[in-house]
Amino acid sequence: MVTWQPLLHRVAESDRAAVPFTLDGQAASALEGDTVLTAVLTHCGQLRRNEFSFEPRAGFCMMGACQDCWVQAANGERFRACSTFVTAGMDVCTGGVSA
Repeated sequence: MVTWQPLLHRVAESDRAAVPFTLDGQAASALEGDTVLTAVLTHCGQLRRNEFSFEPRAGFCMMGACQDCWVQAANGERFRACSTFVTAGMDVCTGGVSA
């Protein structure tokens, strides 16, 4: 995981329960009800890199239609970060974030 400043900063609803997860091999924490996209972007400045241009990506439509937010679990399962809720113990691999 890169040491960029987070792209998103939480300004409300910070009283929800913490949900521990792993982001690119590092311990991270989200709040109950956060999508994986929200969880990642509150830690990093990008979600992944584009597979063709290698430009940083942070999601686009935020509703699962554009397919720009695909990430992978450590077990190889791929999922859309914008429409998947983070769960305790989830092991998220963004690929592009650590590049």
